Amino acid sequence: MRKQPLRLTLLDAASVMLLAAALVIVFFFTPLEETMGAVQKVFYMHISAAWVGMLGFLAAAVFGGIYLKKREPRWDLMSETGVEIGLVFTLVGIVSGSIWAKPVWNTWWTWDPRLTTSAVMVLIYLAYQMLRRGLDDPGRRARYSAVYALAGFVTVPLTFFSIRLFRTIHPVVVGGSSGMFAMDKPMLAAFFLCLAAFTVLFVDLFWHRYMLGRQIDTLETLEAGSNGGS
Repeated sequence: MRKQPLRLTLLDAASVMLLAAALVIVFFFTPLEETMGAVQKVFYMHISAAWVGMLGFLAAAVFGGIYLKKREPRWDLMSETGVEIGLVFTLVGIVSGSIWAKPVWNTWWTWDPRLTTSAVMVLIYLAYQMLRRGLDDPGRRARYSAVYALAGFVTVPLTFFSIRLFRTIHPVVVGGSSGMFAMDKPMLAAFFLCLAAFTVLFVDLFWHRYMLGRQIDTLETLEAGSNGGS
């Protein structure tokens, strides 16, 4: 087993400290929003999780495109890693959004354009995972997955811009009249701190998942060689 790089250990520590600082500031130092009250604090984590989810899908598309050009397995692994992390954080964003929606909209879920496009995006990338598990040949799996990651990325900007393209009850947080530019300074500081903390966490988890994937590939290669030798 490979020893963990010092830079990754430092990144682990930075992720923990930033997340802890973000949680403390959000729950103990940001003021209560006049209309929504304490439940508004969920938004800091909700938006950050949604951001990381989309960042993961962007990474998957970029690394998938690089794989199609260079045909090196490491880029396929990075693309797969982006999808896995993107799915996890998108689901966290959906769940946290539902927690906010229950007291504000009086429902856990509604087929609002933003929620609908988010659900479609999740289904698209779940299908990506099924595609990978349905192909045994590594070369074909990597090629098809890369093309799928590029094609599936169209759902990401559609989800982001859905609240601007369609009539929706979802608040426009970035650039809206009730959005982040309407926040007071403590709220805005907490907002950007959460974004920074989740972005660092994304890099940290991405690095860990990539290293794990490399170790799995090495183990599978050794097992294949052992079986071939016997």
